[in-house]
Amino acid sequence: MTPVAFDTLPLAPTLHQGLRDLGFVETRPVQSAVLPFALVGDDVLVSAETGSGKTIAFVLPILQRLVSAPAPAPTGTRALVLAPTRELAVQIADTIEGLTYHTSVTSAVVCGGMPMEPQDRALRAGVDIVVATPGRLMDHMRGSAVEFSTLEVLVLDEADRMMDMGFWPDVQRIVSALPAVRQTLLFSATLPDEVMSLSTAIVRPEARYLQLGRAGRPATTITHTVQTVPSGEKVEWLARFLRKADGPTLVFVRRKTGAERLARDLQRHGLRAAALHGDRSQGERTAAVEGFRSGRFRVLVATDIAARGLDIDGITHVINFEVPDSTEAYVHRVGRTGRDRATGTALTLVAPEELRALRALEKSVGVEFQ
Repeated sequence: MTPVAFDTLPLAPTLHQGLRDLGFVETRPVQSAVLPFALVGDDVLVSAETGSGKTIAFVLPILQRLVSAPAPAPTGTRALVLAPTRELAVQIADTIEGLTYHTSVTSAVVCGGMPMEPQDRALRAGVDIVVATPGRLMDHMRGSAVEFSTLEVLVLDEADRMMDMGFWPDVQRIVSALPAVRQTLLFSATLPDEVMSLSTAIVRPEARYLQLGRAGRPATTITHTVQTVPSGEKVEWLARFLRKADGPTLVFVRRKTGAERLARDLQRHGLRAAALHGDRSQGERTAAVEGFRSGRFRVLVATDIAARGLDIDGITHVINFEVPDSTEAYVHRVGRTGRDRATGTALTLVAPEELRALRALEKSVGVEFQ
């Protein structure tokens, strides 16, 4: 799709100012494809590669709607964004906060790892936009008078991941509590048959379907490499590699205990490393991510909880400490690099006993490992 200058789009002046403040100059392909439909109120189903810039593609239409047609006070929540992980929800909310700096639009994040009471107050007050994880939002809907009778827009971000994580029943219950007349925008790295089938009950029959990039494949800006290393030697090899590598590096492991252990091992080798996984508190997770973003940590060791929603500029390498156990895991992990037209390297450490799994992954992902 041809890039379009943001300052030529039919947006409110306050949103143009917010875009300029954040350094956005022209659209990326997913934004060029989605914005013409989303801005006029169409329902849209989008399959786009991880790191393609889809957050702006759904945030801008929501904000343009809210700014151009303010609801009479008092009002309730007008837009709901559902995301699978805390990290992704927080990053979406950060984007909204940046773009609404020159407006009166209000927003709130509703996700686990944070106190319930402030979230409950925000939901009861009816902030304009709620960004939530399905599980925590269901907790509030069960325990209080949360309702969305004034809702105009629903966004499902990373729909396939929400299905993989078992959130779809909660998503369906949440959707059943929303007004039937609304705009729905569904975004996903892949749109498997299960998502397509269930989405028919969520979007309008005339919804637009957009496929950007290669379905279920990594971005073409990523180089895929392999290093054969015996299992017992992986830590030593990785430490040597990281001492020579330039830029921030994200290392993926399968298990939470593995993330903690590997981060400690790398620290013992003199590397500034932190661990990110589901058993850490929200404060610990935020400290790890922000420390990595700021450069205080050169290495972040993570489980797949970070494969979605971790949007940090400049990650030069993604390293799989073991061969990922699925195509989806590989695609979403390596999507943390090679973003926003930058190039990146995905390196997988393979023990001899993992070679068969690697060959199967190579075939399913459709890339040739170097």
